Amino acid sequence: MHFEVLIEDASGRIVVDHVLNAIFESDEGQHTWKIHAYKGLGRLPKDLKRRSNPSSRQLLEQLPRVLRGYGRALHDSAAVVVVVDLDDRDCESFKRELLDILQECSSRPTTIFRIAIEEIEAWLLGDREAVETAYPDARKAVLDGYVQDSICGTWELLADAVHAGGSNAIKKVGWPAAGEAKCRWAERIGPKMKPDRNRSPSFRAFRDGVRDLAAD
Repeated sequence: MHFEVLIEDASGRIVVDHVLNAIFESDEGQHTWKIHAYKGLGRLPKDLKRRSNPSSRQLLEQLPRVLRGYGRALHDSAAVVVVVDLDDRDCESFKRELLDILQECSSRPTTIFRIAIEEIEAWLLGDREAVETAYPDARKAVLDGYVQDSICGTWELLADAVHAGGSNAIKKVGWPAAGEAKCRWAERIGPKMKPDRNRSPSFRAFRDGVRDLAAD
């Protein structure tokens, strides 16, 4: 199986690439993937059939056009995986909106949507052993207080656990410090992650969905 993975930012690309390598580490090259990282999530267009702005690099704005293109181009042994952050949205309604985009495609590619709750840093926090291996001095009290996949300001909580000065230090610097920090965390924690011990329900949904596609 080949996977075309659409994700909203660079740190997510790093996390997902490490995870896919871990999931398929023993497959002897049977499965392949290409990850397309966008520059933010953006908003779904009100008219799903209108032509999108080609200069936009926001995932949701481009998604209708991209899925239509995959519907025409992908063969049966390829699938699309769309990974997005929930942020402060309602999960059920957001998932319906994403599925509506797929339904509008005249030729529909095999596609799954996976939503990280609240942010993809929840997937990193879902493997505490990986976090503490990558950051031996991580603040245990902060990690102990995290409720998995809760709406709590997830990247800020991870920053408070592993970054000198915590999230406030990053916010004081301003853009693009947060994105750069997220990429560093992904690079350090991602290689230590073990898919089968992750406690994040949204991560497990991603892991199991990819495995199911690969088994078809």
